[in-house]
Amino acid sequence: MGKPARNLKNIVSLSKPELKEPVSFRSNIGISEENLALLHEKGKQYGLESILPFRVNNIAVAQWVNLKCRYGCSQYKANWSCPPATPDLNEVRIILSEYSTALLLVGTQNRNDFYKDSNRNRTDQVKYWKGIVSLERMLFLKGYDKAISLVSGACSLCKKCAYPDACRFPQEKRPTVESFCIDLIGTLKNLDITTRVAMELNETFKYYSIILLD
Repeated sequence: MGKPARNLKNIVSLSKPELKEPVSFRSNIGISEENLALLHEKGKQYGLESILPFRVNNIAVAQWVNLKCRYGCSQYKANWSCPPATPDLNEVRIILSEYSTALLLVGTQNRNDFYKDSNRNRTDQVKYWKGIVSLERMLFLKGYDKAISLVSGACSLCKKCAYPDACRFPQEKRPTVESFCIDLIGTLKNLDITTRVAMELNETFKYYSIILLD
């Protein structure tokens, strides 16, 4: 006996998937207006008001910044995002020499209880930290494989950091700006950006993160 005739109505024809343009890594062309606009839009979710590309040679680094971490900050030797768990000045200079372009991420906040160790503040800090790391990942997927975040403020992903035991969130572990020996005020001056210290609790203040791009 011959084989039964096939019911052609039941045959599904699958169209060939549309090929996407391959991502080009290490393009060394800075960042396009299109990608910058995408970052701006996503950054608004995390309180960012502006994202500014700049040349890495405008970043000012100094050993004295580390003193601010050692003396006067409770996170020294207590947090994976802070010294001595982060690169020292010599390492920082080598790392920065491997980059040409960076992004300055600027946010604003007006909270008279920002200095308190509260669940509300920690929730905001965790959201911001995860947001900056997600922007870094977005850049990676756009072809910036060297992108790495330097985040404002100490990591608060855990209520109490596991340091010196293994980090509980290694994929989101990043250095802070100051832990990278970066003189933030000096860097802003190099970029012709004027800033000031908030003198009153009810004043709006700015905070800054940096993403080393390529």
